[in-house]
Amino acid sequence: MIRRPDPSLLDLYDALLLDLDGTLMHGAAPIPHAAAAVDRARAAGTTVVFATNNASRTPRQAAEHLAQVGVAAQPEEFVTSPQVASRLLADRLEPGQKVLVVGGESLAAEIRESGLEPVTTDSPDVVAVVQGWSPTLDWSILAEGAYAIGHGAWWMATNIDATLPTERGMAPGNGAMVAALRHATGVEPAVAGKPEPGMFTVAARDASSRRPLIIGDRLDTDIEGAVRAGMDSLLVLTGVDGIDAALRADPVRRPTFILSDLSELGAPFPLPVLDGDRVRCGAVGARWVDGDIVLTGRLGDPRVLRAVLALLHARAAQGPWTGRLLDREGTEQRPNDR
Repeated sequence: MIRRPDPSLLDLYDALLLDLDGTLMHGAAPIPHAAAAVDRARAAGTTVVFATNNASRTPRQAAEHLAQVGVAAQPEEFVTSPQVASRLLADRLEPGQKVLVVGGESLAAEIRESGLEPVTTDSPDVVAVVQGWSPTLDWSILAEGAYAIGHGAWWMATNIDATLPTERGMAPGNGAMVAALRHATGVEPAVAGKPEPGMFTVAARDASSRRPLIIGDRLDTDIEGAVRAGMDSLLVLTGVDGIDAALRADPVRRPTFILSDLSELGAPFPLPVLDGDRVRCGAVGARWVDGDIVLTGRLGDPRVLRAVLALLHARAAQGPWTGRLLDREGTEQRPNDR
């Protein structure tokens, strides 16, 4: 009997909802295999959507930036946190009302396109504040936001990412700047982007996707947003978070799958099969023993990680896992996060 080959992720899902920073690029530096993976997905007929929290670029500018790192993209393939924030503000406010923009011109352009009036100076008729990351953000702009929030303007952050991966390392993200205003005003903002599920539900609906896969590098945005949206997720180890953090995460931040990068996106992808306290994934697997997980195979094997994650979803669904990873001889195994 000839065994049929395992399907790939491109066979299992009808759309990929891809993060940008830390997943496809580090600033102006491409991440290896990312561009080829996007090309492979398109060739297989899988819909590609770029879902990003970065508020510093319009979809056209983001597409032009992706082209610089070798990823072909069209503006209509993007769903951004500024787009989602603008939609939410337009739903809440009357056309033409003033919104103070704590961010860059691309965020102001989205506010303007939604029928609202973006401003950069507080006044009594400012009814809302929207905040997004910008490399030009300074104290004076933050101060205007604080004044507006102080007199009761509704505050929305495009995202609350604490850091932003760049070619030089981790830089302060929008969440770091949001924290400054939160500390100054004592007010908690509404959030438009990841980890709120709206970005992914909007992206999946716009793409007519019934089975999307969320791909990203951050547990607190990409993966949590996917879990809250009820969608499967893939953590790639090319950005912020690694294996140990993923295995120890709260269930709301636990990915469905982990891969080192996107090079295996079109390769055969055996799925884990759960049988009581045991999981098999291809020729390897894992079993649950009094809260510990005993591995059959190397921890560096991505199939073993799939088996471990399947056990955690089944046996540690109510809280973080605190057990040990053991080989068959009982020796504790430490994940190599990269």
